[in-house]
Amino acid sequence: MAMWVFGYGSLMWNPGFGVAEKAVATLGGHARTFCMRSIHHRGSSAAPGLVLALDPHPDACCIGLAFRVVDGIEDQTLADLRERELISSAYVEREVTLDLVDGRQVTALAYVVDTEHVQYCGGLPLEEQAHIIAHAVGDRGPNTEYLYNTVAHLGDVGIPDADLGWLDGRVREILTKG
Repeated sequence: MAMWVFGYGSLMWNPGFGVAEKAVATLGGHARTFCMRSIHHRGSSAAPGLVLALDPHPDACCIGLAFRVVDGIEDQTLADLRERELISSAYVEREVTLDLVDGRQVTALAYVVDTEHVQYCGGLPLEEQAHIIAHAVGDRGPNTEYLYNTVAHLGDVGIPDADLGWLDGRVREILTKG
């Protein structure tokens, strides 16, 4: 059986594994939001950044990319994803059902935020998110890079996200004004 992975943030532009197929996909019951404080990749313990997570919301849906993993590398891909995504236990690994743009449904691996975890910060106002993202830096670089790459890739594949578009513009404005 094929292994599929759902990308809604950095996995869209940096999956880190061999991709045999990709397709625009929708996951119901979750919203893509900057609802997790990043103390490793895009921030630090002293100055946490923000990263996207799938935040459970019954009436929401998240449009992202479904990736079918190249046959034969599933075990290594799973190990690599767990090392990358489960670094602080703020994400929970789940199997989810995705609706692909071509009408197929697939079961995929997704990383959903643990709303009980100390790094969860759902509901932060967009203005506060913008100020955090504008200044945070982690092991993988500035938080701005994460936002800019995600927004650019969403645009490249034709996926609208009004909140992320607003954040992109606001963060650039904050940095321009100093």
